[in-house]
Amino acid sequence: MALWGGRFTQAADTRFKHFNDSLRFDYRLAEQDIVGSIAWSKALVSVNVLSANEQQQLEQALIELKQSVLEDPEQILRSDAEDIHSWVEQQLIAKVGDLGKKLHTGRSRNDQVATDLKLWCRQQSELLLQGLEQLQAQLVTVAKAHQNTVLPGYTHLQRAQPVTFAHWCLAYVEMFERDHSRLSDAMHRFETCPLGSGALAGTAYAIDREQLAQDLGFRRATRNSLDSVSDRDHVMELMSVASMSMVHLSRLAEDMIFYNSGESNFIELADTVTSGSSLMPQKKNPDALELIRGKTGRVYGALSGMMMTVKALPLAYNKDMQEDKEGLFDALDTWLECMEMAALCFDGIKVNQARTLEAAKQGYANATELADYLVAKGIPFREAHHIVGVAVVGAIAQGCALEELSLEALKTFSPVIEEDVYAILTIESCLEKRCALGGVAPQQVAHAVEQAQHRLQLKLRSGAHLESKNNK
Repeated sequence: MALWGGRFTQAADTRFKHFNDSLRFDYRLAEQDIVGSIAWSKALVSVNVLSANEQQQLEQALIELKQSVLEDPEQILRSDAEDIHSWVEQQLIAKVGDLGKKLHTGRSRNDQVATDLKLWCRQQSELLLQGLEQLQAQLVTVAKAHQNTVLPGYTHLQRAQPVTFAHWCLAYVEMFERDHSRLSDAMHRFETCPLGSGALAGTAYAIDREQLAQDLGFRRATRNSLDSVSDRDHVMELMSVASMSMVHLSRLAEDMIFYNSGESNFIELADTVTSGSSLMPQKKNPDALELIRGKTGRVYGALSGMMMTVKALPLAYNKDMQEDKEGLFDALDTWLECMEMAALCFDGIKVNQARTLEAAKQGYANATELADYLVAKGIPFREAHHIVGVAVVGAIAQGCALEELSLEALKTFSPVIEEDVYAILTIESCLEKRCALGGVAPQQVAHAVEQAQHRLQLKLRSGAHLESKNNK
């Protein structure tokens, strides 16, 4: 039976019912709906709607229902209930009879779903933080193993200056660190509890909403009932964070696809994350990475769709808001799955160190070192820049590297060049000279690896403390 049928003399058209019902996707809020209902039952005791004994009966029935749902969530989909709230109420009435009909006193599905969704977002955000941390940990592990693996650095997809594979890994650690920070920050803003806001004007019962908020683990109660039932900022903010992080995952995927190509031959992905061609037996395709890159648009689309849904909605609740869940669920599921798959792509990865070193030596990546050498000899940088440019043209004409030019040839470009120039044109020198914080010098990379490990350990300890706190 629908929760709202008394006003109507005709049954809903079956086509409308299918169009209107949300159980097929909001069943994922079952646990949160039950947890919120338990807290609401306690609040009803405080205003004498329920006796302590009635509340205990309801709570016990709800706990049993929650356990049943956790064991078999798919059971919900076998029902013809309109939404998850209807399903929980039906199940409760089946367990405790008419007592179950008292639970919804003073509560609306509007504040109920707003609360359920915030509880779900909080729970899911914890999983997403863990996903980011696990991906960072995988990158740090690979970085630690490849601190001495030279890699060509690029600008404009042209070889620029030598870096290391570790330094490349740590660049993405920094990107995902910002995502972690954004997600943690977003979580602070949905630590407010809308339950007790009613349909739009607040509940008619003098419930202590601050106590209710604390019972549900929120920091405080929301301040305005109109805003409370129609606020979906947390949905859009989470999808925004997901979209930004998918940018980083897509860039990571693109780099690795390029490095894995036959033209680069810098890395080889494990068989476990690649697939073959139905026609060409020699192919080993980086499908996992291509799917990460492809799914990025899917997450953007969910954010864009939700923002368009909300942009012109009048206060307070409108049925349009039912569109908040499918896109959110899919976007966050996709983000988490892509993080897990990106981490998996580093399992069994092989880095072709001979090839990356060879590539780093090509493309005159040490040209800046020669310019700096000339500056040290007293030549203004802009003039030194021009001299080295001419020298590169000369080396290209001879088909050799700068360090392969004879001293006599180098002196034709500038008489200040001496024998000591060859020591600064080596890859080792190129790396060691970048010794400022954040540079590619070996000691700086080692420091960055150590610091990244330390930050991750702090997060893991903080996460374990939070999990222990939530389980109490």
